[in-house]
Amino acid sequence: MTKIFRGRVFAIGMLLFAGGLLSVGLFPIDAAAAGKTAPLPADSLYQLSLPLTDQDGHTADWGTRRGKPQLVAMFYTSCQYICPLIVDSGKAIEQQLDATQQKKLGILLISMDPKNDDPATLKTVVDKRKLDTKRWTLASPPEKDVRAVAGVLNIRYRKLADGGFNHSSALVLLDANGRILARTEKMGSQPDPEFVAEVKKALR
Repeated sequence: MTKIFRGRVFAIGMLLFAGGLLSVGLFPIDAAAAGKTAPLPADSLYQLSLPLTDQDGHTADWGTRRGKPQLVAMFYTSCQYICPLIVDSGKAIEQQLDATQQKKLGILLISMDPKNDDPATLKTVVDKRKLDTKRWTLASPPEKDVRAVAGVLNIRYRKLADGGFNHSSALVLLDANGRILARTEKMGSQPDPEFVAEVKKALR
C-alpha cells in the first residue's frame, strides 16, 4: 500500500469517526443552522426572493426568517379599519401561548403600501401598539414585489383613489421552512381556536 493510499484511508477513517461522534452527540450539531443551509422545499414561500426593510431600517430577504414558524399578514399603517384588527389578532394569539412557545414564533406584517410605510412610520406603529420586536417585525418590500408576495399569501387588494386599499385580511402560519400550514381570516381579539391549535402544533 502506498503512502498516498494509506493517507486517503486514514483521512476517510477520520471522517467516519468524526461522523460517528457527531451522531452520538459528542460534537453537537446546530440543527437550526443545518436546517437553514438545506435546500428549500419546492412549496416554500421563501422560494420567492423578497427583500424586506423593517422598522429599524434593516433590509434582508424574508428567507432569513427560516428556522422557526412565522405568522405572516399584509397590512398598511394608515389603515383605520381592518389592519388594527390584524395586529389585535396577532396579539390575541400570543396571549394563548406560554413564554417558551412565544419565543419559538415570529410575527411578520408586510406592508402593501411601501411608498408610505418607511421605517419611521412602521416604528410608530410598533411603539403605539407596544409590539415586542423580539417576535414582531413590521416591514416593507420594494413596490414592484407587493403583488408577488400578495399572490403567494393569497391576499387580494386594490388601491383606491384616496391612497387607501381595499384588501382581504388573513393570518398565514408558515412552518420553519416557509411552507403554509394554516390560515385564518378571523380577525380581532378573539382568536380562531382551530388556528391557535395549529400554531401550538407547529411550535412543538
